[in-house]
Amino acid sequence: MIKNLLTEFENINDYWSPKVIAEVNDSYMKIAKTKGTFVWHTHDNEDELFYVVKGTFTVQYKDSIKILKENDMHVVPKGIEHCPKADDEAWIMLIEKKTTKHTGTTVSHLTKTVEDQI
Repeated sequence: MIKNLLTEFENINDYWSPKVIAEVNDSYMKIAKTKGTFVWHTHDNEDELFYVVKGTFTVQYKDSIKILKENDMHVVPKGIEHCPKADDEAWIMLIEKKTTKHTGTTVSHLTKTVEDQI
């Protein structure tokens, strides 16, 4: 199956609501539009890869900040508390294990189930 990434982004209407666009082995490839500040959270058992397709995206840590621009990627190591944010709309792609919970160990009004993402 062939998918066009930009077309897939056009189908996303809500911020911080990732959509699964492919499965690779035991991982999901997801895309999301982001704007504003997400929630502080941790994924105890899974790393999380962010790739910026459009805009600027920030991953905040308790002791540092990573600013990603278009075509940058960054891996958040498992067990590390982080808080993503985007001052303006940013388009991101994520690669995560299928077991990764959207907001990790934190539950908020932004939390999406895996079923919400498929």
